[in-house]
Amino acid sequence: MPKLVLVGLGGCFGAIARYLCSGFAHRLYSGSVFPVGTLLVNVLGCFIIGLTMGLLEDKAGLAPAVRSLFVIGFLGSFTTFSSFGYETVELLRLSELLLAGLNILMNFILGFGAVFLGQMVVRAVVA
Repeated sequence: MPKLVLVGLGGCFGAIARYLCSGFAHRLYSGSVFPVGTLLVNVLGCFIIGLTMGLLEDKAGLAPAVRSLFVIGFLGSFTTFSSFGYETVELLRLSELLLAGLNILMNFILGFGAVFLGQMVVRAVVA
């Protein structure tokens, strides 16, 4: 199957998963103006890409087609920092400076931490 088709197919499912996951988080925290749905998908996506790339790096192996479908397509669509940027700007527009700062810090700290944790989980399991 051509790489472009695999990326597109993965992107389709990643967008659906993002919509469902983000919507679930927003329903749980419906009274909050904080963009918890975007935070959840960014951290979860970072963790999953950490696991996936950890598998690739540790030579447990993923076929190139799986990488196109899952890493580029699915995860590329699932974790969108464009939503993060928009929601942060909206918080600033609403003069929610503390929430905007918290959103930036939590997405970066938890996101990078989740990538690291994902890689550590793979190393602990594969080793």
